[in-house]
Amino acid sequence: MAMVMAAVLSENVSLEDFMANPPDDMEWVDGQIAEKNGMTVKHSRIQSRLDRSWGNYKDYSGQGGEVYVEVPCLTDRRVRRPDVAYLTPELVAQFGEVPALPQSPPLIAEIVSPTDSAEEIFLKAQEYLDSGCLEVWIVFPESRWILIVNQTQKLTFNQGSTVSTQLVLAGFSVAVEELLA
Repeated sequence: MAMVMAAVLSENVSLEDFMANPPDDMEWVDGQIAEKNGMTVKHSRIQSRLDRSWGNYKDYSGQGGEVYVEVPCLTDRRVRRPDVAYLTPELVAQFGEVPALPQSPPLIAEIVSPTDSAEEIFLKAQEYLDSGCLEVWIVFPESRWILIVNQTQKLTFNQGSTVSTQLVLAGFSVAVEELLA
């Protein structure tokens, strides 16, 4: 499958080598190191807001764990770097110091970039869900929609509504405008 969002930089890199030392801003896709690109200022701002919001909430609520941006994680097919990810305290204790996570985090947000295709984003969400993720937030900055996907449901939120976690980081909610403004 061709990747619109990634420029191939190196071919025939083993998964083991990549997992042992994942380069910044890179993903391992079908045996090749591919650069993540397409991030805009708006994308970066939303990523920062979501990172801060989830991070503050996990502290305030006492749930603990850690929030990461672009943490390398192994899916069933690739090594990905979700835009924002939350790990429970148990997963932090188990995997907190590894170079790359051996599974997808339980809560992930992907912020759609102008270079992403819809099909690619939905396939990536399913890839995360097939690899241990329980809940994926797909954030559409331009249309100001947030889609939450898990194994049993798909929920949409837009301006004027409040988006809430469904299965992970219990009780977190934020107004769509606050996150996407």
